[in-house]
Amino acid sequence: MKLTEVNIYTDGACKGNPGPGGWGAILQAGRYGKEFSGGEAMTTNNRMELLGAITAFEALRYPCNVVFTSDSRYVIDGLSKGWAENWQKRGWKKSDGSPALNPDLWERLLKAIAPHTVTYVWVKGHAGHPYNERCDALAVKEAQKFSK
Repeated sequence: MKLTEVNIYTDGACKGNPGPGGWGAILQAGRYGKEFSGGEAMTTNNRMELLGAITAFEALRYPCNVVFTSDSRYVIDGLSKGWAENWQKRGWKKSDGSPALNPDLWERLLKAIAPHTVTYVWVKGHAGHPYNERCDALAVKEAQKFSK
C-alpha cells in the first residue's frame, strides 16, 4: 500500500520569550490543505514551535510519508539528529546530565511522529518561503490575542 504524501509546515512566535505566544501549522496533501493555529498567554517560542508540530502530526489519521518543514532548529535538529529520543532514553536528561526542556511536549511529538516516515527540512525564517511566512502570520496573530 502506498502511503499518502503529506507536507507539514509549522512556525511559532512569542512576544517576550516568555510571554504571549502563538503557533501556526499547515497540512498539504495534493490539492487539499488545512490550517491550524493556537496560542497561550505565557509561554516560550520553543513551546510554540513544538505545539505547531504536535498539532499537525496529531491531525494525521493514518501512517503517511511526511515532509516536515520548519524554521526551528530546536525542533528539526531535536528530531532529525535524535536528540529528543536520547533525552527520553535518559529520563529527559541531556548528555551533560542537565534537564531537557519541554519534556511534556517532546513526549507528545515523538509519539505523534512514530507511525510516519518523515523527511526533515529546515528553512530560514522570514526569508520568503510562502508556507513558512503563512505559518508565521498565523502564529503572530494568535500571540497578539494575548498581548495587551
